Amino acid sequence: MGWSDEAARAVLGRVFDAAVKAADPRAVLAVHLPEKPAGGRVIVLGAGKSAALMAQAVEAAWPDLPLSGLVVTRYGHAVPTERIEVAESSHPVPDEAGAAAAARLLALAGEAREGDLVLFLVSGGGSSLITLPAPGLTLEELKAVNRALLASGATIHEMNVIRRHLSAISGGRLAAAAHPAVVVTLAISDVPGDDPAVIASGPTVPDPSTFAEARALVAHYRMALPPAAAAHLAAAAEETPKPGDPRLGTPDYRFIATPQMALLAAATEARASGLTPLILGDALEGEARGLGLALAGIARAVRAHGHPLPAPCLLLSGGETTVTIGPDGAGRGGRNTECLLGLAVALEGIPGIWALMGDTDGIDGTEDAAGAVAAPDSLARARAAGLDPRAVLAKHDSYGLFAAIGDLVRTGPTLTNVNDLRAVLVT
Repeated sequence: MGWSDEAARAVLGRVFDAAVKAADPRAVLAVHLPEKPAGGRVIVLGAGKSAALMAQAVEAAWPDLPLSGLVVTRYGHAVPTERIEVAESSHPVPDEAGAAAAARLLALAGEAREGDLVLFLVSGGGSSLITLPAPGLTLEELKAVNRALLASGATIHEMNVIRRHLSAISGGRLAAAAHPAVVVTLAISDVPGDDPAVIASGPTVPDPSTFAEARALVAHYRMALPPAAAAHLAAAAEETPKPGDPRLGTPDYRFIATPQMALLAAATEARASGLTPLILGDALEGEARGLGLALAGIARAVRAHGHPLPAPCLLLSGGETTVTIGPDGAGRGGRNTECLLGLAVALEGIPGIWALMGDTDGIDGTEDAAGAVAAPDSLARARAAGLDPRAVLAKHDSYGLFAAIGDLVRTGPTLTNVNDLRAVLVT
């Protein structure tokens, strides 16, 4: 039986919703909480796009326990809390509010004493939301660094090596400030490989990277950093806390949601819809349009040969791609819409293939959409609207194309973030 456009879009929507629901802290956080401290205080600190919702979930799980603390989330991502303060700051470009909040987090950690529990709630976006310049640097200089990182083509792992060495709070420095209190981190991972040192630049875990590695990455990507930032990396005056540092001990780091967990939930929803799911990986990286081309090749093989599995099936993947902006890159678009347009251009309207690609936080890059859907007729409709899909892709204006044909996916902020969800339906 053939699939209608309406049915294909509906199943893709349910799959995306299932992935997001699997990362909702209100549903998954409570079982990961540590034992309540016998006599000390509970200080709740946090940073990330989901920090406020995580704080709300802690309050719901521990309704009678005195709690205090501060979490920092993105503008528009706050939710009501009673005992834990919520502050908002800017993402992806840091601002003064975030720097001030980061300084307060560091000060609150420093007030912790032996017998206290410091519960740190971390999720994607924390690196920007609590940007606190290292001594001798200014926020304006770190903003310039952040712009250089986002335009460089570096992976999130590589970006955070540099960020940790220009920060006063990242790379284990927050946990070091809280010593000798017990520090427990509850994390929602938004990074390929779920590396704790990369999520929000690892404020509570040792940093295995070095100033030398940060300098090498700057040179490799030919980043033009502000002179003061380059000088700070060159001086290498104070390394981040390393594995074995007694102030950090053995970090108690607990994942409450990860990209793989979200993909497994999406796969379960796919089976319920009569599809055979195939998870290609939770950590696919590289240039967004290049990954779109690769996924199109796999979809073609399914249609033509029934390999690596027969249709109807759903090809699922997660991770975080990059978009390297060239001289012609004047358009609007995030990594998900660019990957999706790359796939659509490669498929050129092959029948029976639909795809949805979106960021599980509800915001693809800096736009107001989570991502978009591509259908077999997407390119034809774009051309009918006067758009040249290949030219649009070259200008990185994928948002504009999918907006013009009405195929953007708008969820609003989901208040969680397990990175990107890419679903390719082959019927």
